[in-house]
Amino acid sequence: MAGASAQAAEARIGESCGVFAVYGSHDAARLAYLGLFALQHRGQESAGIVVSDGRNIRSRKGQGLLSEVVSRSSLAELPGHIAIGHVRYSTTGSHKPQNIQPLVLEYSMGLVGVAHNGNLVNARRLRQECEALGSIFQTSTDSELIVHLLARPENLGLEHPLAHCLAQLRGSYSFVFLLLDSLIAARDPHGFRPLAMGRLGEALVFASETCAFDLIGARYERDVEPGEIVTVSPRGIESSRVEGSSGERLSHCIFEHIYFARPDSIIFGETVHDVRMALGRRLARDFPADADVVVPVPDSGWSAALGYARELGLPVDRGFIRNHYVGRTFIMPGGDSRGDSVEIKLNVVKSVARGRRLVVVDDSIVRGTTSRRRLGLLREAGAKELHVRVSAPPCRFPCFYGMDFPSSPELIASGARRSASQIEEDVRTFLEVDSLRYQTVEGMLSAVSRPQDYCTACFTGDYPEPVEGPVGKLALENPAVRDEGGPPRRRQ
Repeated sequence: MAGASAQAAEARIGESCGVFAVYGSHDAARLAYLGLFALQHRGQESAGIVVSDGRNIRSRKGQGLLSEVVSRSSLAELPGHIAIGHVRYSTTGSHKPQNIQPLVLEYSMGLVGVAHNGNLVNARRLRQECEALGSIFQTSTDSELIVHLLARPENLGLEHPLAHCLAQLRGSYSFVFLLLDSLIAARDPHGFRPLAMGRLGEALVFASETCAFDLIGARYERDVEPGEIVTVSPRGIESSRVEGSSGERLSHCIFEHIYFARPDSIIFGETVHDVRMALGRRLARDFPADADVVVPVPDSGWSAALGYARELGLPVDRGFIRNHYVGRTFIMPGGDSRGDSVEIKLNVVKSVARGRRLVVVDDSIVRGTTSRRRLGLLREAGAKELHVRVSAPPCRFPCFYGMDFPSSPELIASGARRSASQIEEDVRTFLEVDSLRYQTVEGMLSAVSRPQDYCTACFTGDYPEPVEGPVGKLALENPAVRDEGGPPRRRQ
């Protein structure tokens, strides 16, 4: 670990957002509101809804939670049958008003609304190319790039301009686009980020997670396939492909199952709760602990803790009570607000901890500082022993595809030279616990049905897509920003 710099950072992870879209409902704005409400866990910095009635495009967006930005009464001011929505956690572009999505931009073909979940690893080069040709960018997000590519004169006359322009992007993207009379959903050829398609009566809906469909009563039909472009318009539903996307290897983000997604969602064809239960069971078989009770770290640690406890026949109890009026810690960018939230987010049930040997099951340990504080609360409450079991392997390498830890020094387990046992001992010492074991990569992948389809770059350093030049949240705002770890190697 990198000492003070790591201790100053937050222990949780940020992910890049949630998107929702609907076509063909007279109540599109309300459905978008409800869908985004179900996706609020994916981002709490800002929220927005853009709606078209076929003649006009209207929007409402702002900083804060969805309920703070869009009131139920204001939905009447957003008439239309097409809507897209977005809840944001910034991984590219800082937390400022012009970066709030959905973006609404105008070019020669008219207005377009854009909502994006993901991170583009060649954004800096593409932006510089566009600026050299006269483009003026309104935001510092990578999401704006696609519209500038579409606006290039050589692309306007193409039969499938979006398929051509998406092929120029590298990295992760699940896009939804709103045009005056149509809706488009697109997913990157690797399939890094999820994007599901469903139906509500005659209306089509798209969302980052299927839990959004459950809230509005829609039926999940299938995922938008990696490299697929789905266009919904008065002409019907059309499916096409991103140019040259047929040969890419699938690289689903395993952290969607480990941490990001809600347990009631279907992600990459599998129910998140079931995968997390399997992670816990495998962790128990590989790394049992002699203890009295299993304590999950809420909320994403619950399913893995249940699997762990059931496999070993141990009781599971609520050692922590979460204050649900405090957002997920990783959603709050900036060290001060994150540190403060640790103190008010969780409280310990002292009677569960006092005098007992606890197995604390967490989904992951990324930076470590919040984990140490949480475990310290259990020790202060009188826990006799603390044995930590982590349902993910150690995060040793930066992620460039939509998770907010692009700098190696931020990772408590960073570096390729330390052995697994050295990492565990270093982290155990830092956390001040009696034992600590991480899931193995093999054990993690055994929890999903198609392990070959997942990205493991943050655990193994084996990257499916190389990075071009500087990266990081501020890379498009400050030319001096650089990745401390250097460009990763491409997975073979």
